[in-house]
Amino acid sequence: MATALKYFTVYFLSGLKFIFGPTFGVANDLPVLATILLTASGMMTTIYLFTFFGDELRRLFGRFRKNKRVFTKKSRQFVKIWRRFGLKGICLLTPLILTPPGGGLLVNLLGTNKRLILKWMWISALLWSTVITLIVKYAFWLIEDFIPI
Repeated sequence: MATALKYFTVYFLSGLKFIFGPTFGVANDLPVLATILLTASGMMTTIYLFTFFGDELRRLFGRFRKNKRVFTKKSRQFVKIWRRFGLKGICLLTPLILTPPGGGLLVNLLGTNKRLILKWMWISALLWSTVITLIVKYAFWLIEDFIPI
């Protein structure tokens, strides 16, 4: 039972903050392939939720928002990022910088084709989960100087 909880934790954490999945998986000695697949799957669960249920979530949480301004500082930043990087760039930045909820929200708010969103997010999730898991597992010495003790 404890092992199943570890697997679920990698899956769940990856949907919130991508980097937590590989680090938790490696720290708990989970197999590399399982960590890679669970990390990518956790991120993609969040992306699927925003892609297919984003309108309903926006309507649900929109009722509780008091400020209905369209042009905010945050919305301008989203548009600036979108224009600079496009769909592929946003998808590649999502695991590293934007987090799965942030990237999923951004690409869906700007009205992109759902098939393209899922295609590029899957590529990004598998690429970055593999790279980050392998770095944390086998090349930790490359990044340990950047971690404060």
